[in-house]
Amino acid sequence: MPAVLNFPGVYIEEVPSGVRTITGVATSVTAFVGRALRGPVDADVAASPTRVSSFAEYARVFGGLANDCPMSFAVAHYFDNGGADALIVRVTNGAAAPATLAIGDLTLTAANPGVWGNGVTAAIDHSDGVGGVLAAPLFNLALRDAAADVTERWFGLSMDAASPRFAVRVLEQSALVRGTAGGNNRPVVTPATALANGNDGTPVTAVQITAAGLEANRRGIFALDRADLFNLLVIPPFAPGDDVEAAELGGALAFCRRRRAMLLVDPPAAVNSVAAAITFANTLTRDENIAFYFPRLRAPNPLRENRIESYAPCGAVAGAIARTDAARGVWKSAAGLEVTLNGASELALRLNDADNGQLNPLGINCLREFATIGRVIWGARTLRGADALASEWKYLAVRRTALFLEESLYRGTQWVVFEPNDEPLWAQIRLNVGAFMQNLFRQGAFQGRTPREAYFVKCDRETTTQNDINLGIVNIFVGFAPLKPAEFVVIKLQQMAGEIAA
Repeated sequence: MPAVLNFPGVYIEEVPSGVRTITGVATSVTAFVGRALRGPVDADVAASPTRVSSFAEYARVFGGLANDCPMSFAVAHYFDNGGADALIVRVTNGAAAPATLAIGDLTLTAANPGVWGNGVTAAIDHSDGVGGVLAAPLFNLALRDAAADVTERWFGLSMDAASPRFAVRVLEQSALVRGTAGGNNRPVVTPATALANGNDGTPVTAVQITAAGLEANRRGIFALDRADLFNLLVIPPFAPGDDVEAAELGGALAFCRRRRAMLLVDPPAAVNSVAAAITFANTLTRDENIAFYFPRLRAPNPLRENRIESYAPCGAVAGAIARTDAARGVWKSAAGLEVTLNGASELALRLNDADNGQLNPLGINCLREFATIGRVIWGARTLRGADALASEWKYLAVRRTALFLEESLYRGTQWVVFEPNDEPLWAQIRLNVGAFMQNLFRQGAFQGRTPREAYFVKCDRETTTQNDINLGIVNIFVGFAPLKPAEFVVIKLQQMAGEIAA
């Protein structure tokens, strides 16, 4: 009520409704970790991971397709298949180094490691732009990256650290170089000169991507801890001919479980038969946060006159999952005749129904090719979905729906912390969580004809006892009836006998 009622009249007071809208999180932000031609590296706290929303943006930041960077093809396949939001973590190995150029007391260093920096040219002039000469110690710097078609021109720079135009500070805004000062003398006029000695380093390995020791410094996949959210993790082959093996995925799986994300696993190139796929799957951890797809894709390579080559499938699969999420929701299994794999010319192994019958009960998601339809995803299980395990997380869509609910409710109930733990709070929780679940029910996210059959939200004296209250705990129970895919469609036919006269 108003703080002071000191005169006769009408007082207006706004009363909070208690409604705090819970918004569902994104469901198909896909993280890629691997080698790239250029761009921020995993140690760059300010810029890595980098969010891109198209392959053109990836090419601008990370250099586009490269035969020795399998991640570039995985990202291309992701966007070709409907992906819309990707997080990129670039890792390097060995002698990776940025290109450099010294011009008097000014040393220019490429913004990040790689041979790409050798294509950047720098020129110094002292022109004031109107036919005169800049007063010392000011100078101009022109930068050009022909490969990326980027030109920068910086006017009125100074080598004086006290100047607001101190070159070292100003060049922190450059997309191409960084500067260091070895003194305060103005650089002399210099024609366009290329930076040199940039190095891509040696091919990356699991040591740079999934090793446990990377977590402390947030390197490799653990750079994704700097990202607010990702839902799918793709680790493409480390290099051509160097696939990710099962033993190298343990850290990635634990990380995905902690971040409520799914790990999509590719078959190594040597896994080219049904028997080999079964053997490889049996070496993986049978976990509900892993999905394994087989076989590999074959698609044109634009860098080699569009010759057909073999590629790991999970970039394309992640794109198809994102496309299905956008069209139907996370609760719809990303499999079936409508979930085609765009850009794939063929599959590395053409599976038939008998092959599928061996792989599906083991939780291996098949990629199939059908006449007139093309290449499609023909499996919708987690690796925990092997029939023998009888897991409640058998289906990928069910697991991803649960992760979506967990993340959305985790973020949407932060306001509860430190509120008085009693019936008014519990009523608000039931109201807000119930409204969120009801909205999903209306979208068709759950089984059931009525909300009572589809979900429940419970937060009261039964869930939160006096002892819980004394310990500062409020318990919220949320249940949902998940939609499960119609994996097996059985059509029964019976021949009708004509009427037989008695």
